[in-house]
Amino acid sequence: MKLFKDLIFILAISVLAGCNTEQADLQIAVYETSAGGNKLQKIEAFAEGDATSTLSLLPDETFQTITGFGGSFTEASAHLLNNLSEENRKLILEAYFGEDGARYSLTRTHMNSCDFSLGNYSYAPVEGDTNLENFSIDEDRDDLIPMIRDAMAISKEGFKIVSSPWTAPPWMKDNNSWVGGKLLPQYNETWALFFSKYIDAYQAEGIDIWGVTVENEPLGNGNNWESMHFTAEEMTDFVAGHLGPRLEADGKAAVKILGYDQNRDHLKDWVDVMFNDEVSSKYFDGTAIHWYASTYEVFPEALQYAHQKAPEKYLIQSEACIDAEVPKWKDDAWYWSKEATDWGWDWAPEDQKYLHPKYAPVNRYARDIIGCLNNWVDGWIDWNMVLDTQGGPNWFKNWCLAPVIVDPEKDEVYFTPMYYTLAHFSKFIRPGAERIGFNNSNKELMVTAAKNPDGSIAVVVFNEGDQKENFVLSLHEKKIEISISEKAIQTIMIPTK
Repeated sequence: MKLFKDLIFILAISVLAGCNTEQADLQIAVYETSAGGNKLQKIEAFAEGDATSTLSLLPDETFQTITGFGGSFTEASAHLLNNLSEENRKLILEAYFGEDGARYSLTRTHMNSCDFSLGNYSYAPVEGDTNLENFSIDEDRDDLIPMIRDAMAISKEGFKIVSSPWTAPPWMKDNNSWVGGKLLPQYNETWALFFSKYIDAYQAEGIDIWGVTVENEPLGNGNNWESMHFTAEEMTDFVAGHLGPRLEADGKAAVKILGYDQNRDHLKDWVDVMFNDEVSSKYFDGTAIHWYASTYEVFPEALQYAHQKAPEKYLIQSEACIDAEVPKWKDDAWYWSKEATDWGWDWAPEDQKYLHPKYAPVNRYARDIIGCLNNWVDGWIDWNMVLDTQGGPNWFKNWCLAPVIVDPEKDEVYFTPMYYTLAHFSKFIRPGAERIGFNNSNKELMVTAAKNPDGSIAVVVFNEGDQKENFVLSLHEKKIEISISEKAIQTIMIPTK
């Protein structure tokens, strides 16, 4: 095996065992993150070995168009950035949105407060204000808006924003509470107007909202943080009769409306209602989903079903995080170890506990994103971008992990292995890319691939096993032998011809 020296990422082998020497070598760039210490490291040489498996790319076999990858702007993250030095604030935002960073292209934020806020608040606090004359986003001016604006200034290509409400203000609900309850029918029009006013208010701040979800987690959290419940029928009626017509009448028909916005285990039931007929589906632009139904199961059948039900609609993973955990500070090995637990470890019903075993955070991210992409998901959004060493701030004390952990008192920043794992997708698979087919003979490796708008091809390979794997990558008549470290994720870039 020869050394690969070209730092412009041209890797070539003149002769491959069993290959015709007249075949041109495949030119590639390889980046690896591993339990052994690589962090998006450019690989210049591969470990020697006999490749017995092949990974053949099929660029003429195309699937969904990619909307993007990214994370979420929350009050918690924005508050923490405000409490860091300007140098570290910029370091983090550059890492997420800069050309040398993860280049996030699809993001999410919350309308009104959520659990990752400092407390409860609404943009429409005045009871009985059905025309929303007192509507104001002043609560976001000290934290969320500056964070988003600063990210916009850094991002060269820009990014899309999906906004989600956790609840309407209590006075619009049947239980007059931040938690649980349902929207009172007499406020359907007011709640639809709320979305329109929110979009206008953010646009006045120079921030365009690309899409909204109707309600974060409409099925759950009735005893925890901010929430409001819908059945699939109720949400569909609200969108068809109120939200869709309101946005259309106000000149906001281009704003995407995504339904559902909860776990994949109930996805089939919801898309059956949302996309039942032309009337029900008219204003829905797609479906949003979460990953919390299992620590390992992607639910491919449900994803395939949702795509087949509405093949022209978006299917976007809108939230994921390592929940029910307190971050491990500067302990990379933990993120590669199967020691993490989620909410279901303690609280899942007995017949569902098998879906919630311990897991390695890196493995969960890599496997889920690859599994989603290979089953028609076109966008994947992480939850908080930044949290503190406790896993907050969170007014409900619902501690979670984020790819970047900070200690504001010491002004220190820790980029966890999760950050690099996400970047293997967001940095290299760009909006407008098309997922392409492949044949992979190595059962130890998970693979996905996409062709970018500029013609370059990104191949992401994940090796969860305890030994390195060698394989031959081929595209048309060109081939090259590659190895991936044990417990590692690689992005292989094939440049534009």
